[in-house]
Amino acid sequence: MKRSLISWSALFACNLMWSLQFTSIKLVQDQVGAFSTVFIPMLLSSVFMLPFVYKDVKANKNRKFSDLKIFILLAIAGQFPAQVLMTFGTQRSTASTTSIINLTLPVVSALFAVWLLKEKMNPLRWVSFAIAITGVILCSMKDMAGLTLNLRYTIGNLLIFTGVLGSGLYNTLCKKIAADYTEIEMLFYTYIFMVILLFPLVWHYEGSIWKTIPAFTSKTWIGLALLTVFHNFLSMILFFKALKNLEAIQVALSNFLITFFGLPIAVLFLHEKLNLMSLAGGLLVLISTIVITVWEYKRKSIDKISADRINNLTYTSHENSVT
Repeated sequence: MKRSLISWSALFACNLMWSLQFTSIKLVQDQVGAFSTVFIPMLLSSVFMLPFVYKDVKANKNRKFSDLKIFILLAIAGQFPAQVLMTFGTQRSTASTTSIINLTLPVVSALFAVWLLKEKMNPLRWVSFAIAITGVILCSMKDMAGLTLNLRYTIGNLLIFTGVLGSGLYNTLCKKIAADYTEIEMLFYTYIFMVILLFPLVWHYEGSIWKTIPAFTSKTWIGLALLTVFHNFLSMILFFKALKNLEAIQVALSNFLITFFGLPIAVLFLHEKLNLMSLAGGLLVLISTIVITVWEYKRKSIDKISADRINNLTYTSHENSVT
């Protein structure tokens, strides 16, 4: 039970860090191309992980060579669209449209969990889902009113949604191998394949990036630092810790918190304004997460007590019959 609360706290923190992604992309897009926006933070994150991952790699006896296929799939079908295509899409669309499309992530992740992991949506989760959807709609009312659906944004919007699909698939597939690998191993192996995949693309399309690094503004450095330390490193470690102890659907429903956290972050870095509707919507999103966290925690506690009682009764009955 204590482990469950720690997992929910980790999930709360990683959603806060994930909400930095879109603001960070906007901060660096004037000086850094889409491939480099993903490649540089991911390369640095991989280097940061080396001292931590070494012991885990050495001690892991469950590792199989055939698992390389899974990590290649996670990189190509999961992380590449979730990071690269999302970056391209964010740069080519409006901020309001990007935020609205990304609100489909919890739905997409939940559907992948039902399809690939055979998890179920119980009544409690449907209630939490409905509350969160209501909050998300309130948060987005202002943006939806001025939503740009011009043809020139269509490609960007499609790229963003493809990125959402990649994120949902990545989150779900990681659950399948979470028992055999530590959090940092899963992240490290995926990033290594992503760095290998991205290097020729950066070299060919954005090779001049290395010459322009000395000219980076403080805004660009802040964006890259946020993407490296929080989005690509700490948030993912916390995410995998939570994924080991929670169902993928629970993790998916928590992604509505990205909207809740994204509002004040946009105000802080991009000087956007909040309205009363957005605040009310954010409050509902927070309530939905509290509902799914507290009620699921209580349900598991009750189930555990019931299971212990049944085991005790079974043991007592067996003892009596022997006597």
